Amino acid sequence: MAETHTILLVDDEPLILMDLEMAAEDRRLDYLSAPSVERALALIETGDPAIDLAVLDFTLLHGTDCLPIARRLQQLGIPFIVHSGDLDRSEKGLGDLDAVLVQKPAHSDQVIAAALVEMKASGDRPRPLAAS
Repeated sequence: MAETHTILLVDDEPLILMDLEMAAEDRRLDYLSAPSVERALALIETGDPAIDLAVLDFTLLHGTDCLPIARRLQQLGIPFIVHSGDLDRSEKGLGDLDAVLVQKPAHSDQVIAAALVEMKASGDRPRPLAAS
């Protein structure tokens, strides 16, 4: 039986989120979706199902950004990529993340493929202990 992976998809644009969900399904990935920082962090903290990788839009609802989500994923050793078209406003924050960036617009399958590559690349790196 093939191992199933769960991907966290974070984007405040419903159509983009839906496209990412369909691309994840096409790759036989389970997915969790969140339009906001609060919802994404809640999904991460439940730990059920465990999240294996994530795709984060940089700018989210109410002018927030994905930095709190990215930092929590880093603490847990969960690989992620950033999918954003908001490079002018997010340039400083993106540099702080040292993350793979897939610039919008991009085909959803390419975004999911980039996340899978990042997950495989991180497989050789040790996962840090979860911060409590």
